Amino acid sequence: MTDPNTPAPMHPLRRALTFWGAVIGLMWLLLVIDWVTPGHLTAYGITPRRLDGLPGIAAAPFLHAGAGHLASNTVPLIVMGTVAALRDWRGMWVALVVSLLASGIGVWLFSPAHSVTVGASGVVFGVFGYLLASGIVMRKIGDLLIAVVLVGVYGSMVWGIFPSQPQISWQAHLFGFLGGVASAFMVRNAARVNA
Repeated sequence: MTDPNTPAPMHPLRRALTFWGAVIGLMWLLLVIDWVTPGHLTAYGITPRRLDGLPGIAAAPFLHAGAGHLASNTVPLIVMGTVAALRDWRGMWVALVVSLLASGIGVWLFSPAHSVTVGASGVVFGVFGYLLASGIVMRKIGDLLIAVVLVGVYGSMVWGIFPSQPQISWQAHLFGFLGGVASAFMVRNAARVNA
């Protein structure tokens, strides 16, 4: 028997939109703070191969070089993040953490010296990789359909994992994508163990 005083669980769509809205709201808030204060928050991004650059692995996805930079990450984060959350809430968290770490470590190891990398695109590519790989490794028609739709809508993102423009971190994109793919395998293996 359920307790009538227990609040009903939040609807999955509402939970996903609330979460991603809060994350993206925080990113925009930090951008505005960076504009109006002399703090230069972007200096807290990832500085390659320096110990003082390691905390940037956690900070960089929340910091952006400008409104255009953040806007280009906002829509795919909302769309793919919400799809990932509706598909599997725990799996989304695995993809977020693994892609954030993989992207950040890849940038820290392989980006040019004396650069500072900021932005959520490594996480965007991670969620993209997670959803694509889930379509293959989960062997469920729903996951496969999600992957097909993503390829149709965001398939050109794949070109971002290759070096193209010096101010765009292909390292963040590549390692975030690989982290997302690895996450799909991790989630599948955990599901098999728990089955």
